Amino acid sequence: MRSKIVAGNWKMNNNSKETKTLVKGIRKSIKKLPLENTRVLVAPTFVNLMSAIKRIKKSKVEVVAQNMHQENNGAFTGEVSADMLKSIGVKSVIIGHSERRSLFGETDEVLALKVTKAINEGLEVIFCFGEQLEDRKSNNHFTVVKNQLEKGLFHIEANAWSQIVLAYEPVWAIGTGETASPEQAQEMHAFIRNLLQEKYHTSVADNTSILYGGSVKPSNAEEIFSKQDVDGGLIGGASLNVKDFTDIIKAI
Repeated sequence: MRSKIVAGNWKMNNNSKETKTLVKGIRKSIKKLPLENTRVLVAPTFVNLMSAIKRIKKSKVEVVAQNMHQENNGAFTGEVSADMLKSIGVKSVIIGHSERRSLFGETDEVLALKVTKAINEGLEVIFCFGEQLEDRKSNNHFTVVKNQLEKGLFHIEANAWSQIVLAYEPVWAIGTGETASPEQAQEMHAFIRNLLQEKYHTSVADNTSILYGGSVKPSNAEEIFSKQDVDGGLIGGASLNVKDFTDIIKAI
């Protein structure tokens, strides 16, 4: 049975004090929520990972990293390795976020190397993918998503999918003024699940959680999460506010 997941990606936000306050607030606000088969994840910046981990002990919150490098070590200034993340207690990492692809030039080939490294190191991967506005307008969105999954993930064996969470990000619906409907989310998630079944088998398709990352807010979360193939959300801005994030968690 696949998990329901609400993951907050804090991006380049929150200094040390703000991180402590936000973690404390989320931990307190969800303490009494019935979260059977539901996971709550937060992804602070690298410099605040250890601080956040210390503050989520004996709570329902998990701390994940926003990125990692594909090599063990070396002359890669500013990068962080899987071993470094594991050494402070990180067990999951986001790979392939749309901002890493568009702003930092991470290619499908590089992301495939990162996925392989994370899997081999025993880390869970939250793999992000999704089409741009021009792809959607040209009706090329299914092809783009299929290519991203094939190049970034479909090299791994079926048994490695127990370490994979998918996060579909329709980039065209984030900060563009365009809005993705719950029906559009369900359509793509069903397409993705069918791809997994065709490439691997039904058990992989049925047991892989697929999150939606297109501007989920308290006002639309319940309708989006009600869709059959939507297993939760990768939340951006709304995860920086305790009440908004908690309301989204309640919606699932």
